[in-house]
Amino acid sequence: MKRIRVLVADDHPIVRSGIASVLATQRDFEVVGEAENGEVAIAAAARLHPDVVLMDLRMPVRSGVEAAAAILAEQPAIKILVLTTYVTDGEVLRAIEVGALGYLLKDVSHEELFRAVRSVARGVRYLAPEVTDRLVNRWQLSGRYSLTDRELDVLRYVARGEGNKQIAASLGIAEPTVKAHLVHIYEKLGVENRTAAARLAREHGLIDSD
Repeated sequence: MKRIRVLVADDHPIVRSGIASVLATQRDFEVVGEAENGEVAIAAAARLHPDVVLMDLRMPVRSGVEAAAAILAEQPAIKILVLTTYVTDGEVLRAIEVGALGYLLKDVSHEELFRAVRSVARGVRYLAPEVTDRLVNRWQLSGRYSLTDRELDVLRYVARGEGNKQIAASLGIAEPTVKAHLVHIYEKLGVENRTAAARLAREHGLIDSD
């Protein structure tokens, strides 16, 4: 029987050891290493070549999203399964965008964790029901207002208080393009300024509220 090699990345030692102990109860799992931050996770993945990385998102030095992106850039065959306390829309989307195949919350049952690890190891996406619900709601709202992905990107930066020049630099586009996106955003949302656009987007779940 081929065992699924798992690397556990989490900045809390007790959580890491607890996850490792739970996985060790299954004959088809082998925990090959642990990592306390994103930088260590990247190095460990390069050294150990796991099949699956169980990745927390909010870790020091480098975040889970940054670590996942770096790992997959070097070893695209590795599967990333996010296991975190958080379920904000932005973090879910960023994790999926960089290539994570699964997203679970830490209050998950042991049985569901096992199913998720086995699924992503086979290359099958596995999302917690709460995550799926949030994504569906977000996509439905985006469709209602007909906002493009780029317009949503601009909205996120607007909500952070960034000016057009900063947004252009962050997204790698020209400043007039940012202005054009804002015109379209105002029209679609039925607002007249940046503050109103950001407030409506937060209230309707188009962008994160935090």
